[in-house]
Amino acid sequence: MYIIIAFFIFHWYSSLFFQTFFLHRYAAHAMFTMSKTTEKIFFVLTYIFQGSNYLSAYGYGIMHRMHHAFADTEEDPHSPKYSPTLFAMMWQTKNIYTDICKGKVVVDPKFTKNVPEWHSFDKFASNWVSRIGWGLFYVAVYVYCYTTYDLSPFIFLLLPIHFLMSPVHGAIINWFAHIYGYRNFEVNDTSTNFLPFDFLMMGESYHNNHHARGSRANFGGIRWHEIDPTYLIIVVLDKVGVIKLKQNSDKKTTSVGKKTAVAG
Repeated sequence: MYIIIAFFIFHWYSSLFFQTFFLHRYAAHAMFTMSKTTEKIFFVLTYIFQGSNYLSAYGYGIMHRMHHAFADTEEDPHSPKYSPTLFAMMWQTKNIYTDICKGKVVVDPKFTKNVPEWHSFDKFASNWVSRIGWGLFYVAVYVYCYTTYDLSPFIFLLLPIHFLMSPVHGAIINWFAHIYGYRNFEVNDTSTNFLPFDFLMMGESYHNNHHARGSRANFGGIRWHEIDPTYLIIVVLDKVGVIKLKQNSDKKTTSVGKKTAVAG
């Protein structure tokens, strides 16, 4: 049982790291820079660790910029305010993301500026052969462990999360961090800090902090308990020269807006 749990945890956090580090903080917000060679390496690493639910840096970057520009309005790609259920919001997000990636919608140039592009790789990484191949790999790992170690069949209940890991990560923030949690800042949307200590989402759950200070690489650090694990990794990568953190991305916030609690 422990080997399956370890595999699940590894996939959860490795997939999440590349989503928050490469897709979110780099592709969407350009909080740091990297060479074109390093950028391509991270494209490949994102594919390897996200697997069947690989997300394009181009599609994700544009859609997330739209989310910030239109947060909790009818033009927001994903808002609980305009979706009746969590699954309806996830389906809408999927459709908008797909249309962006396939060029089916005209995107305002302000959302595409300097977004990383590698369309040939995205086409390979996002095709159904690749996605099904990764899915079969996950199934094979579970079947092997189930038959070898005589595990409970209930372990297979985790498989759907492997198949949809990236959408699940997105849904946790885009739905729950706009309904439940607390706020450090009064902003013109419903964003909240979903977790006081973000052991689950590697800093992403400090969503209200991020909406208030969109260019700040450290999503935590407003209250003493808000530790952003991804930012700590960013600092290390900056120190060793893999990336270069922009000066305005790591400034400490000195003024905190009115603190309020939000309940669903």
